[in-house]
Amino acid sequence: MSANISAILYLISGVLFILALRGLSSPETSRQGNLFGIIGMVIAVVVTFLSVGNFTAGFIYVLIFLAIGGSIGAFIAYRIPMTAMPELVAGFHSLVGLAAVFVAISAFINPAAFNLGTPGNIKLASLIEMAIGAAVGAITFSGSVIAFLKLQGIMSGAPITFKGQHILNALLLVLIVVITFYLCSTQSSNLFWILIAVSFLIGFLIIIPIGGADMPVVISMLNSYSGWAAAGIGFTLENTALIITGALVGSSGAILSYIMCKGMNRSFFNVILGGFGATEQTSGDQNKEQRPVKSGNADDAAFLMKNASSVIIVPGYGMAVAQAQHALREMVDTLKKNDIKVSYAIHPVAGRMPGHMNVLLAEANVPYDEVFELEEINNDFANADVAFVIGANDVTNPVAKTDPQSPIYGMPVLDVEKCKSVLFVKRSLSPGYAGIDNDLFYKENTLMLFADAKKMTEDITKNL
Repeated sequence: MSANISAILYLISGVLFILALRGLSSPETSRQGNLFGIIGMVIAVVVTFLSVGNFTAGFIYVLIFLAIGGSIGAFIAYRIPMTAMPELVAGFHSLVGLAAVFVAISAFINPAAFNLGTPGNIKLASLIEMAIGAAVGAITFSGSVIAFLKLQGIMSGAPITFKGQHILNALLLVLIVVITFYLCSTQSSNLFWILIAVSFLIGFLIIIPIGGADMPVVISMLNSYSGWAAAGIGFTLENTALIITGALVGSSGAILSYIMCKGMNRSFFNVILGGFGATEQTSGDQNKEQRPVKSGNADDAAFLMKNASSVIIVPGYGMAVAQAQHALREMVDTLKKNDIKVSYAIHPVAGRMPGHMNVLLAEANVPYDEVFELEEINNDFANADVAFVIGANDVTNPVAKTDPQSPIYGMPVLDVEKCKSVLFVKRSLSPGYAGIDNDLFYKENTLMLFADAKKMTEDITKNL
């Protein structure tokens, strides 16, 4: 395939990726956006193979491993439950980072195969590109592994901190810059391996001090890192599609991270450097057992809802775990038949990744015009009769507005406590992912419904 035709097809692929991002910006067009992304990626892969021109026996192995990897990826994606989607994303991010490291290693060991020069005499620009790609890829890999372990519950979601952590991170970042400079001057293979090792280390250190409540931002940030790693390697390989794709993923991930930080009242630079969300917890968990709560059943909840004129649904991770979105939709349909106004309040970081709740509600065919973001609906809680909190915890915790020592202090939360009545579906009084007690449990207007979210919702529907 000629260079001109390849360039045109890569351009078409890039346009499709841009259209994919545009489609993913709204739940109504997200399926179309996914389709554009799939078509763009198919074009990019096919053109890359055809552009090589010289098909050797080695390509048979490439195709075999491509088929194996693609089959494994398709199988995992097909079988994965929505509750585990954040872990899947973190795992895939780690593979993108590791792939960038492997490509950089290949280019450094055998630069002639990539038309970059010879060992010890690699083009300066190419050496800088592969060093940046390898470093960012290594950070992405190790950081994503930690994120995966925290999300999966293998590692504690609590922040892991130690004295001088920020200073150590800063020194390691400076060390990466210094090693890169000397690597470009000497082209020493030892320095190259040290650069990768230090980058792997700082990836771990950046993520371990971040608490579980802030994990959605971490997922978004690592998404951005994986994009920049791919773009850096794209320059090394002189592959236009990889550069475009990496830049799109990197920039969109960074923008999303910034938006989420703003929504959580966090510092964007603290996220990049790691270590936010690591404040000490003094939210009074010690007194949790002595504080009285009011508990009820499905019949109580149905009575309150039946006599309400407006109900606001607040979904959270507990709904995802119980797979209660379809049961919730049936309950809402029953309420509507009784002329009760129903709307959904979505916190930007509800769940374990950006848009987690929106995806679940879309899966249950909830109308998009009934779903509202925090800024759009927060003032409506004061005028609503009932707030039905199904599995959400940290995003409804009033302590974020009252306790400066809390890990979630300053994070905008849904003003659920302002409703006339709050129905809180939860298995127990255990804390949320941030590891702190929720003051909403003990409010005078809160009725706790201790049960599996799906079973409780189905029982309420029967009583209605």
